[in-house]
Amino acid sequence: MTQVSSENTSLPARLHHNAYVTRDQEATRAFYEDIIGLPLIATWKEADELFGAVRTYCHTFYGLGDGSSLAFFQFADPADQEQFGPEMPHSPFRHIALKVTDEVQGAIARRLKEAGWKPDETYTLEHGYCRSLYTSDPNGLLLEFTADAAGIEESDGERRERAHADLRSWLGGDHTSNNTWR
Repeated sequence: MTQVSSENTSLPARLHHNAYVTRDQEATRAFYEDIIGLPLIATWKEADELFGAVRTYCHTFYGLGDGSSLAFFQFADPADQEQFGPEMPHSPFRHIALKVTDEVQGAIARRLKEAGWKPDETYTLEHGYCRSLYTSDPNGLLLEFTADAAGIEESDGERRERAHADLRSWLGGDHTSNNTWR
């Protein structure tokens, strides 16, 4: 999907970070930095009064090209780790998608293969309007690396114009596919 105009100052400018809990900061670092190629840009070691108690945690950030980041918490106290970090049930519909070029997608796919990273769980899907490489990180978080198809700007414009009408149609019971790219 293309961006909403950056001139619209009534919208948030961009994602700052998306945060998750990890049980193993080093495994998370090795995956994101060494295999995926996202640089570790900050590590905050903190102790704060949060939710009625002092909680000690490490908060790491891995940078994306637009200045946003993926962030991960690990708690020093096993009870805090369990309370705030229980695994979410796996679902292919709960994931984070990162926009990449064809070249970056290919490079990530090669590094995943070279690392022997979950070969039975790493796959590519052709959606028509984009091609997506899927894998999961050491925490079970499903990642999608999405490369837009040529001509996507025209399709995005059409989708934007029809977004409300298409949603009303879906809610009214018309579940006919509108993906003409496939």
